[in-house]
Amino acid sequence: MTRLNQLEKNKYQPNVSAFLALCGRNYALILKWLPDESEHDTLWTIEGEFGSLAVTLLENTKYTQLIEISRCLPHSLFVSSPKVVVRVYHDAQLAEVLTSQQIFSFKPVYDYPNIHMHQADEKFQVNAFLEELLKIGCHSIVPS
Repeated sequence: MTRLNQLEKNKYQPNVSAFLALCGRNYALILKWLPDESEHDTLWTIEGEFGSLAVTLLENTKYTQLIEISRCLPHSLFVSSPKVVVRVYHDAQLAEVLTSQQIFSFKPVYDYPNIHMHQADEKFQVNAFLEELLKIGCHSIVPS
């Protein structure tokens, strides 16, 4: 087997079913506290057992919403607060991360290694991170 054939054989193949299932779980978690009727730029805080999330509604259309979710952390010079922008698709019942930290759009698959050192499955991992972020144990919504 040639080296090129070996590389093709080991190339990462995304699992679309697993990705859609993950986006569906994120949608279900977000739906627990996402208001039906809100104006854009509405800001609220989700208080949970393990911390709080600051949420801003950036866009509200008939079938989708665009929200920014950040985890409130004590001020640190070394660690920035995690922040993601999520598109919530109500018709498909999915929630997908569009941007995260310094990454402004995600490719479905990255070659590895790459100049930015993204993982081959970076898009899946960022959405898995959103799932963990949403599991902080939300109990109450506090309007800001």
